[in-house]
Amino acid sequence: MSIRASSEPIRFAYWVPNVSGGLVISKIPQRTSWDAAYNRKLAQIAEDAGFDYALTQIRFTAGYGAEYQHESVAFSHALAAATTRLTVIAAILPGPWNPTLAAKQIATISELTEGRIAINLVSGWFSGEFRAIGEPWLDHDERYRRSEEFLRSLRGIWTQDNFTFRGDFYRYSDYTLKPKPGKLPEIFQGGSSRAARDMAARVSDWYFTNGNTPEGIRAQVEDLQAKARANGHSVKVGVNAFVIARETEEEARAVLQEIIDHADPDAVKAFGHEVKNAGKASPEGEGNWAKSTFEDLVQYNDGFKTNLIGTPDQIAERIVVLKEAGVDLALLAFLHFQEEVKYFGEEVIPRVRALEAAREKRAEAA
Repeated sequence: MSIRASSEPIRFAYWVPNVSGGLVISKIPQRTSWDAAYNRKLAQIAEDAGFDYALTQIRFTAGYGAEYQHESVAFSHALAAATTRLTVIAAILPGPWNPTLAAKQIATISELTEGRIAINLVSGWFSGEFRAIGEPWLDHDERYRRSEEFLRSLRGIWTQDNFTFRGDFYRYSDYTLKPKPGKLPEIFQGGSSRAARDMAARVSDWYFTNGNTPEGIRAQVEDLQAKARANGHSVKVGVNAFVIARETEEEARAVLQEIIDHADPDAVKAFGHEVKNAGKASPEGEGNWAKSTFEDLVQYNDGFKTNLIGTPDQIAERIVVLKEAGVDLALLAFLHFQEEVKYFGEEVIPRVRALEAAREKRAEAA
């Protein structure tokens, strides 16, 4: 079945560098900081640049160049408080969190920020982190089953009084949370495995996938949307990408090569070992990172694969191709966040909007 691109403008999100080391496992110099002041300013720059969302990261242990980490929910609230339009997506990990705590945290932040808070429900890929903090490590598909119960519990708590739920992981009896969020927070969820897509096709608002080619993304989207339609559900799609926008393609490609040349081999291999095990642990062996090369793994979420590397014109054209493949949101990372987010807003987003308008006009005339 062919995919009809949404008539809505594609949306833009950025990875919040609330974890040290930036978004590449490389020793290349980066004018990016994980501290609060830098990130508040970055959020304001992104909002002015035309970004819709900011996604905070969740880490509990140091490693792979990420020695320091700010907690995601508290940090998300700080960024929402520093802006007026940006929606901040807080990463939440079942295990360390339970739905009761998450529901109350997010409901409070929603009230304090006029609804500009969402959740990225992370099922978990780092077994060493779970062991380090004394949390049980479940089998691959069990992690997604737990996440689905977590999501259903959140929605029930946020929308019902006297909420009762009987699952394998969470149970509620006549529970009422007040105040509830005035606007129901969106729930994002990632993964490329069968279990991840099936969960998204049943219950998630948004599905994030790792970086990929337009053809690879189209195949995922067709599969996801067919399942969602069969379930009477609708879900939007976001894709990860690392952006290198420069005046010439040669300059952009040179920056990419420099990032890879300065990669930390031991850290990349250690990261690759963990994430490939997580991907191969799915019954079909096709989860995130299962087929990623060393060069792919230098960027945490296969962002180089999406190929938003070149001139503003080239990048804008590739973003519209992604939209035609069924993508509703581009989740972006950069080398030097503040200046490159600003440049992206000035040089790339207007080009994307012009291309979208031209395509919409042609579609209306057809």
